[in-house]
Amino acid sequence: MAEVLLMGEVMALMTADKVGALEDAENFTKSLAGAELNVCLGLTRLGHTSSYITKLGKDCFGRYIYNSLEKEGIDRSHITFDEGHPTGMVFKNKVAEGDPEIQYFRKGSAASAITPEDLGTIDFTGVKQIHVTGVLPATSQTARATTYSLVKQAKAAGVYISFDPNLRYQLWESREVMIQTINDLASYADLVLPGISEGKALMGSEDPEKIADFYQELGAKTVIIKLGSKGAFVRDGSESSTVPGYKVEKVVDTVGAGDGFAVGVISARLEGLSMKEAAQRGNAIGALQIMVPGDNEGLPNREQLKAFMEK
Repeated sequence: MAEVLLMGEVMALMTADKVGALEDAENFTKSLAGAELNVCLGLTRLGHTSSYITKLGKDCFGRYIYNSLEKEGIDRSHITFDEGHPTGMVFKNKVAEGDPEIQYFRKGSAASAITPEDLGTIDFTGVKQIHVTGVLPATSQTARATTYSLVKQAKAAGVYISFDPNLRYQLWESREVMIQTINDLASYADLVLPGISEGKALMGSEDPEKIADFYQELGAKTVIIKLGSKGAFVRDGSESSTVPGYKVEKVVDTVGAGDGFAVGVISARLEGLSMKEAAQRGNAIGALQIMVPGDNEGLPNREQLKAFMEK
């Protein structure tokens, strides 16, 4: 079994080839998208083994994703196919700087139709960590139940759990259900990775100390709060510190920054580094990701990461 087990939705991403409004785009380049997938790719590029749980449509895009994961060296043994639901898709315009326009086609997707029966009973032998986010449980009731099944199995097996709220407001049936579910899932985690604005949405404060207090009271040992350009606030046990961010001369595309941060934190933990060092690496990979176009093209290999952090 791989070191890290992740679960989420992988979509076929169609990115416009030229800068401009999405409705004016004529040609697109196909690639992969998905928050948890970005983490999976980032860990693999740093030399860690990962396994992905998802459900794909039995269609051309599902086959494309399945074959692409093999090329990336990601374990696919927990991937199933669904004849009755399509693979999710997302379209994105190309921007010269900042936030792109994104149009999702994921309602009723195969991944949203995943069930606890698809998951079955997981063999956690050799698994050092599982990582889940708040995206998949927002897509459907069955996906939510499957997420709970995974974290409960991992908790019972004594496997370390990291959780990124990764809020997708438009996917939830209500704000109240979102808050209740996200915070309940966070209660199973050893490590919670909220952003500062997510803290405001989920527990009513933008104060890193209060956000850390809140999630530690729910049961997390470690809370690392993403502060954007200011870096990250780390609460590990009773110790707190702020880790400054890296200077970015130009923000090209903001998509994937939080996923890159998670890659840094998870990989550093697997290598025995402190949580403060983990946040530093997370800041570095997040900075690298936003300096290039694409959802995961900026996620570095070991040499690229070393060169950036030394520079």
